[in-house]
Amino acid sequence: MQAGTKPLPWYREPWPWLLMVGPAAVIIAGIATMALAIRSDDGLVAEDYYKRGLAINQVLAREQRARALNIAAQVDFAGGKVGVAMSADTVLPPTLRLRIVHPTRAGEDRDLLLVAWGGNLYAGELPSLSHEARRLILEDPAGTWRIAGDLDKNGGGTRLDSMR
Repeated sequence: MQAGTKPLPWYREPWPWLLMVGPAAVIIAGIATMALAIRSDDGLVAEDYYKRGLAINQVLAREQRARALNIAAQVDFAGGKVGVAMSADTVLPPTLRLRIVHPTRAGEDRDLLLVAWGGNLYAGELPSLSHEARRLILEDPAGTWRIAGDLDKNGGGTRLDSMR
């Protein structure tokens, strides 16, 4: 500096502002991340995870029962309806339960009641679904057997059987 020039106040210098930009950006990003964490539910952790772990043997027994009865199904979605063509070595009940399960968010799961309308054909109303991966679980109302499979996102039918 030359003698006689008065130094500028700190807030008129660019360097303090440049040094404050980094910490300020981190604080803003931290607040935004905390707001997202508080507002959204990840939906991945089940509150009753221990009970679900114990119930896995019951699910396996139901799938083995379906395998013994040679139960299989073809599920088709069209025009707000769901149709299921069943094959089995047993008498099928008048209604079936179809669960459309989202892989991570339980709030996105759908539970449908399918009614027999001739032979081994069942039908029900289809709620609106997002275009994400889904798991289909078909079971009898008494809970003695169950078959499952992944939803075909290409619009074709989905085959469910007890061999999976």
